[in-house]
Amino acid sequence: MQEIHIDNSNAVHEIYLDNAATTPLAPEVLAEMTNKLATVYGNASTLYGLGRQAHTIMENSRQVIAQSINAAHDEEIIFTSGGSESDNTAITQTAMARQSLGKHIITTAIEHEAVLRPLHALEEQGFEVTYLPVDEQGRISLDDFKAALRDDTILVTIMMGNNEVGSRMPIHEIGDILKDHQAWFHTDAVQAYGSLDIDVQRDHIDMLSTSAHKINGPKMIGFLYKHEGVNFPSLIKGGDQEEKRRAGTENVPAIAGFATAAQLLTPKVKAEKRTRFHGFKEQVVQGLTANGVDFAVNGSLEGENLEHVLNIWIKGISTYVMQTNLDLAGIAVSGGSACTAGSIEPSHVLTAMFGADSPRIAESIRLSFGQQTTRDDIQAFVDNVTTIVNRLSHSEVK
Repeated sequence: MQEIHIDNSNAVHEIYLDNAATTPLAPEVLAEMTNKLATVYGNASTLYGLGRQAHTIMENSRQVIAQSINAAHDEEIIFTSGGSESDNTAITQTAMARQSLGKHIITTAIEHEAVLRPLHALEEQGFEVTYLPVDEQGRISLDDFKAALRDDTILVTIMMGNNEVGSRMPIHEIGDILKDHQAWFHTDAVQAYGSLDIDVQRDHIDMLSTSAHKINGPKMIGFLYKHEGVNFPSLIKGGDQEEKRRAGTENVPAIAGFATAAQLLTPKVKAEKRTRFHGFKEQVVQGLTANGVDFAVNGSLEGENLEHVLNIWIKGISTYVMQTNLDLAGIAVSGGSACTAGSIEPSHVLTAMFGADSPRIAESIRLSFGQQTTRDDIQAFVDNVTTIVNRLSHSEVK
């Protein structure tokens, strides 16, 4: 096994390059939430003044969120605890509500576990799921999608952008194909919401999931967009909150914080982020190349991608060793895979892209950029990776 060695010569302090996992609160969001936590404690479902105050804040926030994806009506936004609940609701409740029309569902092999696991559970209940393959850029083929679509297909759930390699899916084209089909179209936009200009009407999207903590907002708050023509029973049973679509007393301070985070992401800001983050990708690739590091990009730098996500294969260095050495140097990156009981599970995304026998599966890391990322941070990453590779390549312990 390769050694893990603490090298303080290139040590840096808390460089955070795992923004696809979560993001720090924006100062404006923290200020908004602190204010609401201190001053707005009424239950938004009550009729007296304190409740009406909370309800007004919540509905104003709902309007901001609806406008951010060009929803036709504010009421199409359902506040949830986050992306996982939104995904589970869209998938399981659609299946339950529409099974008389068919039991066939289409997805991709590289969806987030919050999509894949409820689909696995539905398969155990007799539903049939088609998992579309992806190429080495992490993209599906529209021809494959068209071939998979059947008369009894009731749901298509395909992510807008992948959280591990940043590949984008042809959402507009899929929506256009489905606009005259019985299948409802759901997209997990958790990674894409902070980066792309989303228009649910333009793209004929019936349901969309996202989460605030990916856009410098609070954790444990998200939303499910549900087109007014989409109807299914609430997943969480209880009170009549969210117009009987999601029971539970609403978290008004978090909802207000979510709206503030969404307001900060104007189209101009998103465009500037994409340009800046693409520059970071080029800096990584050029820097590692110039330093003689043997590596490859998992996915592609060309075409349509989520610019804040970069997944790289550092040849000959295990994911665990590289991630741990970078952590010791003060740099946080992801292994791009789930960590369970002290062992790193193979990435299902990289497995789908390159095959189970590819060395990339065990030798890749993901870095993801955020508002706080600087060129100096990227240079520190490049320098430390180079130092780690050079040291380990000359080590007798492999």
